[in-house]
Amino acid sequence: MSDLSPNKQARQGWMSLLAKAPPRRVVDLFDAFGSPEFEWLRVPEIGSVMVRGRMGGTGSAFNLGEMSVTRCSVKLVSGEVGHAYVQGRDKAHAQSAALIDALMQTDRAPELRAKVLDPLSTEMAAAKRDRAQKAAATKVDFFTLVRGED
Repeated sequence: MSDLSPNKQARQGWMSLLAKAPPRRVVDLFDAFGSPEFEWLRVPEIGSVMVRGRMGGTGSAFNLGEMSVTRCSVKLVSGEVGHAYVQGRDKAHAQSAALIDALMQTDRAPELRAKVLDPLSTEMAAAKRDRAQKAAATKVDFFTLVRGED
């Protein structure tokens, strides 16, 4: 059972989608939507984070390596605050993701979901399906044949 309210779960969903989506596609879809007036709380800045891993998903944690991230925070004129952490060094991606996060907390959320988030989600699901189909095409099933030499 989750300790998160439905609003927090929904926000985690769209923030995860924006962080994983192709950067150029996020920027293009959001540019077509139109950027609102805002002020910077944190201009896009590039840094790195330590990525941790576990053997088999359950073993002891170990430092896998560093990964570049870009973070950004904005505040809309209406007062909503948006944040973004995205993989890589794309400042436009982080800015667009932060603005989308802020706008999703306004009454423009349904329009934004229809024009930006739903297309991203559909495209990413299709790409995942295509990868799975390509991987499935290389699958080899091993089985034992009865040789008849009882």
